[in-house]
Amino acid sequence: MKTVVSVVGKDTVGIISKVSAVCAESNANIIDITQSVLDDMFVMVMLIEIKDLNCSFGAFSENMSNLGKSLNLDIHVMHEDIFNSMHRI
Repeated sequence: MKTVVSVVGKDTVGIISKVSAVCAESNANIIDITQSVLDDMFVMVMLIEIKDLNCSFGAFSENMSNLGKSLNLDIHVMHEDIFNSMHRI
């Protein structure tokens, strides 16, 4: 099972580190990551393996959302099944 995590907001030091820390605390494995800074806007998309989470998917998603609020970022977590359903023709 995988999830897609997107992060958008004003660029500051430590965003990748803090998002990665939530993943590590939840036993979520980062499979792929891409990030870019355009002017002062930070954009990141991560593909994360969640089969060995040590918490519920809901708790993981809420922890990411709370981190986003604390850093003034938009962090969105989407389960692979929903992502695939949305992009199926």
